[in-house]
Amino acid sequence: MTEGNFDFALLIVRVTLGAVMIMHGKNHLWGKGGVDGTARWFASLGFQPAKVHALMSGYGELAAGAGLIVGLLTPLACASVIGTMCVAGWAAHRPNGFFIFRDGYEYVLVIGVVALALGILGPGGYSFDDALGIVDYDSPSDAGLLGRTGGLIALIGGVGGAVALLVTSWRPVPKDRDATS
Repeated sequence: MTEGNFDFALLIVRVTLGAVMIMHGKNHLWGKGGVDGTARWFASLGFQPAKVHALMSGYGELAAGAGLIVGLLTPLACASVIGTMCVAGWAAHRPNGFFIFRDGYEYVLVIGVVALALGILGPGGYSFDDALGIVDYDSPSDAGLLGRTGGLIALIGGVGGAVALLVTSWRPVPKDRDATS
């Protein structure tokens, strides 16, 4: 694959994943139920304080999406996506099995794995990371946040953040009562 094709393929993946995250964050903040609706849903899953989680998830997804689109601090943006998908997968989708049509974890798994792959491959040449010298595709021995380093930042940051959030803020609501009782 030529360098231009590789860079363009990474641009397509970054922009698509970034746009998906922006739309997801936008929905959390300004969708039909707004922040209050998102907070009610988070409370029903057992997240407290629910409104703080609603705001942080919405703005976090907007920031990660923007970072991915422009290719800035890409491993950190990927970590944010991985963390979000791990939390959603564990708290909301895991009990429903694999398939998305049953509200399972299929979708969040694919989004998380794409973010990890992007963390490993880097943002490509059409990115702020490349323009600022944060990554250097021309010098593999001095690749900055490429490869194993970028992948580890994305994976450890994402999974570690998800575990920290679940341990500190999530108390599953028993099936026989809802979060508002």
